[in-house]
Amino acid sequence: MTRTAGDTIRTSLARPAGDAATAARRFAERASAEGLIDVAYATYESPVGTGTVAATKRGVVAIGLPNRPVEDVLDELAHGISPRVLELPGRLDDARRELDEYFAGARREFDLPLDWRLVGPGFGSRVLRATAKLPFGITSTYAQIAAAAGNPRAYRAAGSALGRNPIPLIVPCHRVLLSGGKIGHYGGGPELKEYLLRLEGAIGN
Repeated sequence: MTRTAGDTIRTSLARPAGDAATAARRFAERASAEGLIDVAYATYESPVGTGTVAATKRGVVAIGLPNRPVEDVLDELAHGISPRVLELPGRLDDARRELDEYFAGARREFDLPLDWRLVGPGFGSRVLRATAKLPFGITSTYAQIAAAAGNPRAYRAAGSALGRNPIPLIVPCHRVLLSGGKIGHYGGGPELKEYLLRLEGAIGN
């Protein structure tokens, strides 16, 4: 029987107990050592719930916010990068530590390499790369980000690109607001966007 990318992902999600868990861990370590894994993922904890973070050898490639099911993140990775995806928390230690520090208010910028392959080329890529330069606690508008990406009239397209951001938090699309300071849309929901902005002191408590 032919296995699909989805089959591979569902297998990686299994969480066996006891000796089976030890065997699964050894399998993951061996697969990693033999170069059989293209994408490693793990969960991270935050004050607003459990999310997912994934990385390739190039760097962090995806962050799933707490409202996004892990299966959705893994499907995106399987189709956009490779079906060889496995849960390997050890590979994500640095990313999870920095996320912990950010949510604790102890980190103002991330020091992690990024893999931009899920972003794609063109205007959307320029939008996200411009957004990645926004400092902690500083907000911009969709029109300003569109201008920084080379097309000040394309604020709607900029909003669409931000809505597809595969690396939120590190590429801080939550710092982009509507003209006039309204929160606007966010993949994690407006409540999470407001929470992050308050965490950074960008808006009042």
